[in-house]
Amino acid sequence: MEGEDTIVLENVLSGMGGVGKTQLAAAYARTALNEGRLDILVWITASGRSAVVAGYAQAGVELCRADPLDPEGAARAFLSWLTPKAGARPCRWLIVLDDVNDPADLQGLWPPPSRSGRTLVTTRRRDAALTGAGRRLIDVGLFTEAEAVSYLTTFLAANGREEATDQLAALAADLGHLPLALAQAAAYLIDSGESAAHYRELLANRTTTLADTAPDVLPDDNALPLAAAWSLSLDHADQLRPAGLARPMLQMAALLDANGIPQDVLTSEITRTYLAARRSSGGRDHVDRLGAVSVGDAHSALRALHRVSLIDHDPSTPHEAVRVHQLIQRATRDTLAPHERATIARTAADALTAVWPKIERDTALARALRANAGALIRHAEDALYLPDAHSVLYRTGESLGESGQTTAAIDHYRHLRTALQYSLGADHPDTLSARNNLAYWRGEAGDAVGAAEAFAELLTDRLRVLGPDHPDTLTTRSNLARWRGEAGDAVGAAEAFAELLTDRLRVLGADHPDTLTTRSNLARWRGEAGDAVGAAEAFAE
Repeated sequence: MEGEDTIVLENVLSGMGGVGKTQLAAAYARTALNEGRLDILVWITASGRSAVVAGYAQAGVELCRADPLDPEGAARAFLSWLTPKAGARPCRWLIVLDDVNDPADLQGLWPPPSRSGRTLVTTRRRDAALTGAGRRLIDVGLFTEAEAVSYLTTFLAANGREEATDQLAALAADLGHLPLALAQAAAYLIDSGESAAHYRELLANRTTTLADTAPDVLPDDNALPLAAAWSLSLDHADQLRPAGLARPMLQMAALLDANGIPQDVLTSEITRTYLAARRSSGGRDHVDRLGAVSVGDAHSALRALHRVSLIDHDPSTPHEAVRVHQLIQRATRDTLAPHERATIARTAADALTAVWPKIERDTALARALRANAGALIRHAEDALYLPDAHSVLYRTGESLGESGQTTAAIDHYRHLRTALQYSLGADHPDTLSARNNLAYWRGEAGDAVGAAEAFAELLTDRLRVLGPDHPDTLTTRSNLARWRGEAGDAVGAAEAFAELLTDRLRVLGADHPDTLTTRSNLARWRGEAGDAVGAAEAFAE
């Protein structure tokens, strides 16, 4: 905690629930005691101001003979006793204030500076009030992969169990290298006798909650299972201004990409309308819960979640401004009823499409939006199919293709076609649109023959379902003609475009953009078919 030359009187261990702050503090205190470096150790579970006062008062009664009937006076007596006295023999003390929920609870209760005394605080908060005045904020993070695998290996070996290193590494990744999650998983494996592979299957099952993966008895002196630990943090965040917005904000973030959510998505007008409608009733200030939610309110809700270590919010990287641990997301999703998840999912999809530019000049933003759409599809796919296919499903595929990832676009639309056939039926317009896009990107990937065949099959169904004059039917005829030409049948393509031109003139008129495009395509394929003069004349017209 300190070196010989640099003495830090107060250390504040800050981090999300489950990283092991309390265990670190306990290990430090135990080591100091065992090595004879302490005369007095006071450990207080500092869940509130009253708990801190009570802990100080007990120490005051035991060490200073303070009046047990006057807790405030006994607490003051203890703090005064800690203050170094001229000529007195130094007392080596350590005060541990574990799990401080609100920095304001410590106002006037910080132990006094002393070269022979130390204060150690653990908290999920990251408020500026915790720093300064000789205090050092230490960010307690996740295990590295090597540390996580070593922990699992050691824990299992101590209980006569052995697992393949690759399985343990995969399990550690599934758990996001979170110490508490690793401890609970290892204890579950010991208690149940199940394998790491089985535990990973349990985690992958969307119907499984985190509570289902916890052991009956928590290891490593942990007081709370994962979900409960974060639930308390969320309760505190929801009390911070603007009250009542942290919970719905985290619920939306829980359906998006854990590795980075664009700030514009979470402060968009669509998100703010959602926040106003779902503002929780737990806020401390009724005035806070009235009226519209501003961009500043949404930003403050993100900062509230950041302050209690439920998210990492870094506005300096706007495309990936918000990061959330995958298990916090999982625990948050577990609290949502099916209809809530569906509503939030479609709102998140609306927010993504609202900020998604039609022309993707910023490749980093496009990549982040695709990642968030992909996460949303994984977490709440069914909600995006009913009552119809959400436009974010098509925008994601188009973005993949336009960025040069044609194989990924094909895979995306193949999956979408199958899912929509199951959810909406083979003849639903959305299913037919997915087939159209799948055929198009097959062609763009170099399979012109396959694209032409797919468009021919699609045309048959669109004629039957939509009729010959529907815009989608005419578009399919245009795509079929193009890919017939790309496949080598230039004459057939020219003939098909000539027939299409007749119908588009009749349905849309001579000046409609689609009619003019058809004339351009007809001229091109007349030239490709060998009629260069006719093509030139047509382009001139």
